[in-house]
Amino acid sequence: MKRRVVVTGTGAVTPLGLDVRSTWESMLAGRSGAGRITKFDPDEAGITTTIAAEVKGFDPDPLIDRKELRKMDVFIQYGIFASNEALEQSGLVIDQTNAERVAVVVGAGLGGLPDIVKYADVLRDSGPRRISPFFIPMTIANLASGHISIRCGAKGPNSCVVTACATGTHSIGDAFRMIQYGDADAAIAGGTESTITPLAFAGFNAMKALSIRNEEPTRASRPFDMDRDGFVMGEGAGVLVLEELQSASARGAEIICELVGFGMSGDAYHITSPAEGGAGMAQCMRTALADAGLNPSQVDYINAHGTSTAYNDRFETQAVKSLFGDHAYKVPVSSTKSMTGHLLGAAGGVEAIAAIMTLVDDRVPPTINYETPDPECDLDYVPNTARDAEVNVAMSNNYGFGGTNASLVFRKYQP
Repeated sequence: MKRRVVVTGTGAVTPLGLDVRSTWESMLAGRSGAGRITKFDPDEAGITTTIAAEVKGFDPDPLIDRKELRKMDVFIQYGIFASNEALEQSGLVIDQTNAERVAVVVGAGLGGLPDIVKYADVLRDSGPRRISPFFIPMTIANLASGHISIRCGAKGPNSCVVTACATGTHSIGDAFRMIQYGDADAAIAGGTESTITPLAFAGFNAMKALSIRNEEPTRASRPFDMDRDGFVMGEGAGVLVLEELQSASARGAEIICELVGFGMSGDAYHITSPAEGGAGMAQCMRTALADAGLNPSQVDYINAHGTSTAYNDRFETQAVKSLFGDHAYKVPVSSTKSMTGHLLGAAGGVEAIAAIMTLVDDRVPPTINYETPDPECDLDYVPNTARDAEVNVAMSNNYGFGGTNASLVFRKYQP
């Protein structure tokens, strides 16, 4: 019999704020985190897109010793800060009595790309003797989970999911399963990413995946709008603390909500494009709802993948309509990527938190920059302004290159 799993902590580092509360307040206010790239000179780099949704004002000093910083690419630092906030909110104390029962599953889509680029230049210009002995551990994707476990002493399952833009969602789903089936009693799970480099922009530009609305950065990410022209690359981290219900109750934890469903599917179609009609996306949502024991009409809110690219938004809309039927036109569907940008491997963690906060506040975040309706995207995207709504069940969807799909279903906690 599967065990019940609850959320007791949330942590975030995003282009909208350095914690969950400031991120959520900015979402409700409809603020964009996008602007001109500051981490390098985009004109000097000669890249087509010159805008991004960068994390602002991040200072690792309060938590990370300067010597330790030399061993960490930025994505690891973001993951540490988000997990620290989530653990503080949860009040979960990890010690010798429970350490082997606490899992860490924090993934990244690309890992330490900035330092990979940096040390490729060092190798070319100065030779192999100038490569840092920390180069490998500072860049490989699983070292976010590694560092988090070392810092908090978690000795349970330690894993790293790498499924492109579905990474954070799959990570939370995998941790959910670990707790459901008794491999752990608690888990720190989510995604983290920082790939603001000329190489990443050049790669996505070559695919024509990024917006080139360079003169209007805050209006560039416009999911489901007729005039969308690609996504805005972002960075950050989103992490949850999940716990088995009885274990959390026994220690008096404040339960934020319950995680009740997880679904996965594969498109088996194309390396970058979703399957025509969103068949894989619909299958994924259907699987998650079946896992939760719910039907589509019970879903009160969908946090969409909603990248602001032509194919994704159209096929995701078709997927929702095919599964939800008439209810598709009644359920609010918003894309918070319109404000955060696309956080790639971190998207699932941050967007899971957005879905959770709709349950907490009964308030639905908007899709900003929705100005010109697309006849092929005709759902209620909560255009431009947040709204009050009773939300008892919220779904969060993320899909990745390679046709990998993941959905989570959260519900208000009922003892």
